[in-house]
Amino acid sequence: MYTITAMNTQKRNKNRVNVFLDGRFAFGLSIGQTRDLSVGQTITKPEVSLLRSVDEVENARDKALRFLAHRPRSESEVRTRMARHGLGREVVQGVIESLGKDNLIDDEAFAAFWVENRSAFRPRGRRALRVELRQKGVGDEVIETVLGSVDELGDARKAAVHKMSRLQGLPVLEWRQKMREFLSRRGFDYEIISEVIEEMMQANNDHKD
Repeated sequence: MYTITAMNTQKRNKNRVNVFLDGRFAFGLSIGQTRDLSVGQTITKPEVSLLRSVDEVENARDKALRFLAHRPRSESEVRTRMARHGLGREVVQGVIESLGKDNLIDDEAFAAFWVENRSAFRPRGRRALRVELRQKGVGDEVIETVLGSVDELGDARKAAVHKMSRLQGLPVLEWRQKMREFLSRRGFDYEIISEVIEEMMQANNDHKD
């Protein structure tokens, strides 16, 4: 048996409490987790182990939240990040479940964010997006659901317009070849690439007229 001899609010984090057992620091807990604890209370060894496990999960959750603060992440990305911190499987799974309940991890929402961000800043075709999302650990079913709303032709046009200024002055055949190669690297399909190039060629001819 152990006796809780002190519970002090942490100086750096007012939402956490340091718990002392038999005069020695034992572990930290969130204020909510100390609701049923009090100074002078006796607790068993299994109860101490459980509270230490809770503390470990909470610390791991804090690490995950800092990772998520920069941008949305896939579940796989969060798992990989926590594994790098040397956290055990049970702790990682506990954090994943906690974040999922709070809607802080959602692979479909993450995939939608990724696709929208690409469309806005670095347009890519479905082929390239599919590869990128798989690399992020997103499942195929989620990927196909999200990619169903992609305006691939519109994104190819945006990518081509951005590239066009760098290809000005080139002979027509070389211009077509470089534009085709560029759009292909961005993951657009042959039919989409051909349509965009023909549109741009026609617009250029109309402008000359």
